[in-house]
Amino acid sequence: MELNYKKILDDVGINAFLITDPYSLRYYTGFRGGEGVALITDHYSCVLITDSRYTEAAEKECYDGFVVEQFDSKRSRCDILMDYITNDRVGLLGFENKSISYYEYHQYSEILCNSAKYDALKEKREFHDITLKFVPMDDALLIPRQIKTPEEIELLREAEHIGDLAFEDILGILKPGMTELEVAAELEYSMKKHGAEGFSFDTIAASGMNSSMPHAIPSNKKLEKGDFLTMDFGCRYQGYCSDMTRTVCIGKASDEQKKIYNIVLSAQLAVLEAVKPGMMCKDVDRIARDYIANQGYGDYFGHGLGHGVGLYIHESPAFNTRDESIVHPGMIETDEPGIYLPGKFGVRIEDMILITEDGCESLAKSEKNLIEL
Repeated sequence: MELNYKKILDDVGINAFLITDPYSLRYYTGFRGGEGVALITDHYSCVLITDSRYTEAAEKECYDGFVVEQFDSKRSRCDILMDYITNDRVGLLGFENKSISYYEYHQYSEILCNSAKYDALKEKREFHDITLKFVPMDDALLIPRQIKTPEEIELLREAEHIGDLAFEDILGILKPGMTELEVAAELEYSMKKHGAEGFSFDTIAASGMNSSMPHAIPSNKKLEKGDFLTMDFGCRYQGYCSDMTRTVCIGKASDEQKKIYNIVLSAQLAVLEAVKPGMMCKDVDRIARDYIANQGYGDYFGHGLGHGVGLYIHESPAFNTRDESIVHPGMIETDEPGIYLPGKFGVRIEDMILITEDGCESLAKSEKNLIEL
């Protein structure tokens, strides 16, 4: 993967940046283990620091140009960082302020900025005019991840395909008497069987009245005839996530269920038809939101229309009422409108979509017309 570290350094106005978030580590270093920290400086030092459990894997996985250092009880992560920071005379050090914990930030900032070891290294390397300062990077490491490379797109496409296969499998075994927990387990088993290495998030299987809760937790409730069953599930394939939702009916749907289902489906399809590069994310959200509101159900669609997907299941930008980011080709977002009637039922339909040069492509191929089982 071609990564422009210098552009990030120049854009933020820093001499180096610290990577602590596991997903950023994967993207910017190639290391899949998630346990460690990386430093990239404007003197072209690229170092990944991890422990003995991961050093062999890190040496195989890290991109060319990275040095893998092992910390232990005698030489801590901060000791190693001090070596590189003082050697490259780093003054402004960027950090991932949106994901680092306060405890972790406090450790790095206090030890690196105020330790006798740091002062001794500065003295040894004969410079006194530089004071180390931590600089928040906000979204600087997130924005490059928004536009997916062709290789990333293929991995995301395969992850969503595994979801299609799992949905096909589950349709063959759903029946009254199964519990929501059993539905979730069958979906997860199927995704693993078809090549998933893990799951993007905890699988949602919500039936009957439970389906009116967008993020309901699967329970021992049994499927009953006439229930809507909403299944929201995703897997990880070679690190990349999928996300899809389908709502089906156990038995025959009522007229009200069919009405609500078709409103949600029309809203979802309207987005697929209209979205294109150059739009603001909040305007994409408005397509589905206005349609649902015009049908009289605006108060029952409370969440955003969608979100970016990549190494992490919720990436930027997002299709919601606030995000003014511009849509670009190569972005992968979700299109997932819903209507949730408290005490009755809910409907959500979701695809991952790839923004193309003149529109979008849905990566999910599963049937979206109402399925009655």
